[in-house]
Amino acid sequence: MTYKLNDFCKLIGLTAAILLPATAVMAENLIRNHSFDENTDIWWGTDNVTPALVDGQLCVDVPANTGNPWDVIVGINDMGLVKGEKYGFKFEAKGTPGGNIRALVQMPTDPWTAYATVTKPAVPNGDSYSANFKSIVDMEDAQIVFQIGGSKTAWQFCLDNVELNSGTDIAQYKAETATNVRVNQLGYLPDGPKHANLVLDKFAPQKWTLLDAAGGEVATGFSKNMGVDPSAGDEKIHLIDFSDASVTGDDFKIVVRNKKGDDWVSDPFAIRADLYKDLLGDALSYFYPVRSGIEIDGALAGAKYARPAGHLGIAPNTGDTEVGCQTAEFSQGIYGEAWTCDYKLDVTGGWYDAGDHGKYVVNGGISVGQLLATFERSLTADGMPKAGYGDGMLAIPESGNGIPDILDEAKWELDFMLKMVVPAGKPHAGLVHHKVHDSTWTGLPLMPHLDDRLRELHRPSTAATLNLAAVAAQASRLFMPYDATYAAELENAAMAAYAAAKATPDLFAPAEDGNSGGGPYNDTELSDEFFWVAVELFLTSGEDGYKADFMASVHWTDPTAKHYAFDWGITDMLARLSLSYSKQEIDADIRAQNEAFIVAQADKYLDIQAGQIFGMPYAPPKGVYDWGSTHLIIQNAIVMATAYEMTGDGKYRDGALETMDYILGRNALNNSYVTGYGSHYSENQHSRWFSAQLNADLPHPPKGSLSGGPNSSIQDPVVQNLFGDAGCPGQTCYIDDIESWSTNEITINWNAALVQMAAFLKDQ
Repeated sequence: MTYKLNDFCKLIGLTAAILLPATAVMAENLIRNHSFDENTDIWWGTDNVTPALVDGQLCVDVPANTGNPWDVIVGINDMGLVKGEKYGFKFEAKGTPGGNIRALVQMPTDPWTAYATVTKPAVPNGDSYSANFKSIVDMEDAQIVFQIGGSKTAWQFCLDNVELNSGTDIAQYKAETATNVRVNQLGYLPDGPKHANLVLDKFAPQKWTLLDAAGGEVATGFSKNMGVDPSAGDEKIHLIDFSDASVTGDDFKIVVRNKKGDDWVSDPFAIRADLYKDLLGDALSYFYPVRSGIEIDGALAGAKYARPAGHLGIAPNTGDTEVGCQTAEFSQGIYGEAWTCDYKLDVTGGWYDAGDHGKYVVNGGISVGQLLATFERSLTADGMPKAGYGDGMLAIPESGNGIPDILDEAKWELDFMLKMVVPAGKPHAGLVHHKVHDSTWTGLPLMPHLDDRLRELHRPSTAATLNLAAVAAQASRLFMPYDATYAAELENAAMAAYAAAKATPDLFAPAEDGNSGGGPYNDTELSDEFFWVAVELFLTSGEDGYKADFMASVHWTDPTAKHYAFDWGITDMLARLSLSYSKQEIDADIRAQNEAFIVAQADKYLDIQAGQIFGMPYAPPKGVYDWGSTHLIIQNAIVMATAYEMTGDGKYRDGALETMDYILGRNALNNSYVTGYGSHYSENQHSRWFSAQLNADLPHPPKGSLSGGPNSSIQDPVVQNLFGDAGCPGQTCYIDDIESWSTNEITINWNAALVQMAAFLKDQ
């Protein structure tokens, strides 16, 4: 999801695996009785364990079948922290037979804000662990806790030589990149652009060789020194162009040799026409395992993704079956009014938005919108081959019902959004509640069915109402051939929501409603949403009134665009894409004007791409990478792909294809941001149930999950501690760590963008 200030806290810290060695300067250990030479005094445990002295170590017997890491804790209180001071946190531990450790330096009361975290398994032979951090608070009574619950089997945890040293010199973090020859780690299409980069601090062109799987030379040439890319750091970067290579196959490598006999070798990659055949299905299959209110069937999603239904009111869940509103007392400080409600709604279903258990209508809107746009594009002919989206495309419970699976998946969220409408006769009747989520932040990991926090409806908003109106209108015309009754229900809901939004055009969700249990999705500029709804209702109904509305919008008469095409808060391009994909009869001048704008935007992104050494159509102002930068880059590529399908001009196809090079590894970090794609890919995205990094019994995110990627604002303490006051060049502001919620989250709208792009790629 997007922009979660104060995203709870248990989400924060460093893992030992990502730290470079640090040297203590005038270090002072703040922990008394840190080596357990005589006793375990001043250390405590939860009621289910008893700390004992065993061979000069503190040991506890961890019981089996505890649900969460914090169900079993050993800790010590009253650690004094000084704001701005740098600390080194170290300890030794072992486990017999072994189990997960989550060690935190944290606030001693709710919300248990953590200032450093070490997450790593304890092993029978023992290991040492460490994390350095700079305190962001003055605190006299911080805790050190070792969360060791969550295992299915019993084990013994032993701890020794615990240190919290003030005055620690924190070494500058530098990511490990495996190779300085950067390629699209999945590969390249035979008839597409084929570019790689060599990160090398040399001016002279370097000879490169393309080798096949057997080591045979396929092509050779010389790199072109492109200079320094400020978004990547201060090293020189060369361009390698092997677009003329006509071979196909797997396991190609690019090798660069110098006079010293050193070899710089790329990761392996393929050159194949069917390169992207699986990406669409994988990206779209992300949505079933993040459904709320339904048991996830391991026979469909894979055994490791099986789980009970979440938020159905089965203890310990309070559930989404009868959810009331925020209290008037709490609302006063958020909205400036004592808003609440006297009703409860059944808001079961929908998708969990991101790494938490919240469900948000605004972000649901763009996510559904892009899935529906993907399907609608498949219906247009224009002489272009289109990927199939039939019933049975996905492994979901609805397969075989006669409705294309992509529509079934969108319906799961649409039905939830319809439930969020304020009932007739109530204040703000017809508007849509902005979101539903826990009243306070929960920790990681936490399976949805084990979430015990109170669920609350948040005040309705005009933005949420418009999002429902837009996607309900869009879905109505697409469901008509399969379920006319449902299609009519959707159209009626869209018209009613549009009328309600017009009557209350400025009921905004404030940023302040993002500090407790969920993100805000605050948006105070809604002219683009009104434009989007009017277009969708016109395309569905054909009524002239809706056409007049969108043609009067500034987004039609005087359109502008940012450095990215669209996201949850900027939706006018969604309307443009619908106009381009729709089979409805539209005036020729409207189609021409719409096509001209899309092509002009595609030209803009091509110009940006030409100026980027790593080939992505993205250059944010002052090099400040946005939250969720990967999906914004993909959105720009979608515009270029659409321009290609409008014009047939291959430059737009090439631009869209080259964009995926950055996403799949040709970047400053040599990292593929799509789980399961490439040699080095993100797999520890921030999630409460795809949490293998924290608990080996839980899975990584499924194949095809898109990480949010570099974010210059580095809001979470993991990256804050890594990059410190110096900050980081845009492309490098990222780490594949589950605690880094500002750079490494997964969300429904980011994967929806990947779905739409993957559909184009599959057709190439």
